[in-house]
Amino acid sequence: MKALVVVDYQADFVDGALGFSGAELLEPIIVEKINRCREDGGKIIFTLDTHFDNYLDTAEGKKLPVVHCVDGTEGHGLFGSVVQCVRSDDIIIKKPSFGSLELADVLRKNAFDEVELCGLVTDICVVSNAVIAKAALPESRIIVDSSACASFDKDAHEAALKVMKSVQIDII
Repeated sequence: MKALVVVDYQADFVDGALGFSGAELLEPIIVEKINRCREDGGKIIFTLDTHFDNYLDTAEGKKLPVVHCVDGTEGHGLFGSVVQCVRSDDIIIKKPSFGSLELADVLRKNAFDEVELCGLVTDICVVSNAVIAKAALPESRIIVDSSACASFDKDAHEAALKVMKSVQIDII
């Protein structure tokens, strides 16, 4: 069985506090991936970067002092028509950091044959969760579609793709 992990495709990363030009272009690509995965009988997992009012006092907040993705705010929500794709049987993981150990647990528990990741930001949360997925399911195919993820830093996007490829994550 396949899982599609939509990583942090949230308003604050598209047109909010940490938004960047080009992130909005992923919306139709991600919606198509969700629809195709459902048609093929796969499972959809959404991760949400999740912070609270104390964000600036956290380790991340001290290094990136831009309040974003605060639970319950508009910026925390999924962007655009992706929010309409969420179904009650999807898995939603609120993660307090770049990578999610809860995601690793879900992947191991379900023993997916294939896990594809898409979303934002390639060189931060996508790479973190792709490596976690590979560690959780070392014999499964882990995929990142380079056209379905993006970064505000094009060089870092490319570097992250190279790193993922070097640890046997399939870049398509």
